[in-house]
Amino acid sequence: MDGLRIDKWLWFARFCKSRSLAQHLIDEGAVKLNNRPIDKVSTTVREGDELTFRQGRGWRRVMVTGIGSRRGSTSEAQALYQELAAPDPPPDDWA
Repeated sequence: MDGLRIDKWLWFARFCKSRSLAQHLIDEGAVKLNNRPIDKVSTTVREGDELTFRQGRGWRRVMVTGIGSRRGSTSEAQALYQELAAPDPPPDDWA
């Protein structure tokens, strides 16, 4: 598989409890792909991409290391990304 919709990937990687919550996060403008804001849930994420997004009260920054084919266990989900240093403070151009 070459890529996956970003809402599905966030759900597969267990950053969001449902696809609808992932879609809401994207619609709010709280997700950046390769340092660019995205506004479409259909945006494709690929291995090597960098994601920055709001999770709870904090921010996460991860490198996509796998695409996945289903929402699996926590250990399967953790194999889909590599944690990077979180932006601190949150980017100024985000709401």
